[in-house]
Amino acid sequence: MATDSALHQRRRSLTAAELDAIPWMRLLAPHERERAVGDLKIADAIPGEYICRTGRPVTYWFGVVDGLLKMSSDNAEGQTMTFTGIPPGGWFGEGTALKRETYRYNIQALRKSMVAGLHVDTFHWLLDHSIGFNRFVMNQLNERLGQFIAAREIDRMTNPDIRVARSLAALFNPVLYPGVGEVLRITQQELAYLVGLSRQRVNEALTALAGQDSIRVEYGGLRVLNLAALRSSGSAPPAALPLD
Repeated sequence: MATDSALHQRRRSLTAAELDAIPWMRLLAPHERERAVGDLKIADAIPGEYICRTGRPVTYWFGVVDGLLKMSSDNAEGQTMTFTGIPPGGWFGEGTALKRETYRYNIQALRKSMVAGLHVDTFHWLLDHSIGFNRFVMNQLNERLGQFIAAREIDRMTNPDIRVARSLAALFNPVLYPGVGEVLRITQQELAYLVGLSRQRVNEALTALAGQDSIRVEYGGLRVLNLAALRSSGSAPPAALPLD
């Protein structure tokens, strides 16, 4: 929703149902909610469209009401590194908004997505006036730190099945992405983009995880059956205690 993008031109106010899908709205006092509702905008992002670009100044704090986004960056050689996907319920960029910096990453729509934006000035106003909003943002920052530590670990993994399992676990994070629930609407090709593997290899990994009863592949998405197993996939078992 940057001011020089077509996305910004398509912005509109949110409906009551769309406001109900925003997890932090219920934490606000009536006068805080009134301020936020008056400022929030939403727009439909088409596949491939950028919501944020590296080097652009922050103007909004963004959230996904529906769809799927990808967070990535390009290195000096032109290679793209994908950090994570952002499914429904996910709000992102609070660190950049807090410091009013330029973006250090790109956010791009993998499919048609509904993206909401709260202006950075209202974001700071809520930080100054709302305890509930502060707690939400602090929880976001804490979870995000853990997410990126885990992402670095995933990058070092050579086992594709483990990469897919850990990446799926990140997308099912109930704190960062409360709109996902137990079913994530994602195609194998979209997951392949996020994990950095071929669609065929992702299919093989999903088949293996389904065989372990960790997930169930459903029409148009994936249902998580054992989130703990996905998160711990590839972890070394605890060492056995020595016997006297």
